Amino acid sequence: THKGALPGIETSSGPLGSGLSQAIGMAWVDRLEQYKPERYFYCFMGDGELNEGQVWESLLLLGREKLHKIICIIDRNNIQIDGRTEDVLPLEPLRQKFESFNLNVLEMDGHNIREIVDTINKAKTVSDRSTVIIAHTIPGKGVSFAEGDYHWHGKPPNHKEALQALKELRTLKGKLKHHDYN
Repeated sequence: THKGALPGIETSSGPLGSGLSQAIGMAWVDRLEQYKPERYFYCFMGDGELNEGQVWESLLLLGREKLHKIICIIDRNNIQIDGRTEDVLPLEPLRQKFESFNLNVLEMDGHNIREIVDTINKAKTVSDRSTVIIAHTIPGKGVSFAEGDYHWHGKPPNHKEALQALKELRTLKGKLKHHDYN
């Protein structure tokens, strides 16, 4: 996605790990220029992305500058393209690491829309530092053959698998009948 392609989407990170640096730059300029006090900057990152050193350098700056208009959301699904995050490069204790950078840390169920909205609203009440939200998710949730399996991180399903996945997602694993969603 390029700037302007979708309303509110300023940039895509390009190289893995650079999104937070970009968000910090935008929020810093916004604070210096006193543009829009109601504007927030959201940075979405995967937990595998936290292997990038640039992310931790950015977190150090974020903690120092207390750019409270930045809300980072980490997809904590415990996988990355080459395995489980804790096997590749352990992140735990993740919450305590973020807190040691002087960041406000919240956790939520990343599959619960109401909890997502409530947690983001709670983050907006913090005005003395930036917030990192750890969104606990299950990769491939609702698809029996892919749920929790890191092999599906970068692998597209074949036609048969795609049909099965869509059926399982549309019927909540068979809990709905075909006529209920048509």
